[in-house]
Amino acid sequence: MNLGAFSVSLAVKDIRKSRDFYTALGFEEAGGNIEQNWLILRNGDTVIGLFQGMFERNVLTFNPGWDQHSETLDDFDDVRAIQAELQAKGVTLTTTAEAEGSGPANITLLDPDGNPVLIDQHV
Repeated sequence: MNLGAFSVSLAVKDIRKSRDFYTALGFEEAGGNIEQNWLILRNGDTVIGLFQGMFERNVLTFNPGWDQHSETLDDFDDVRAIQAELQAKGVTLTTTAEAEGSGPANITLLDPDGNPVLIDQHV
């Protein structure tokens, strides 16, 4: 199972202070909209998302169909196939995608410690 690009989505209290902190660490803005309270920052292949008021907790995020630079891959495991494989293994999903169809969709689950995992396909 190939989960695609990985990033950490941080639930931040003040997106501007968080942006300033992470840019001081060498991250650069790579997407998002600060007026909508979300930004994507990149330092080499490392990607973090800053989200103010969107998530209760930090989230591990995977993007099937994308590489670490948000470039679309020609060959990837669709989120629906990942969902079916996880369900076949007995993994409990907290949200699911419609089993039929194609294109953008997402699923969520919690790891054993309650950390949210988002598998979010944009293509």
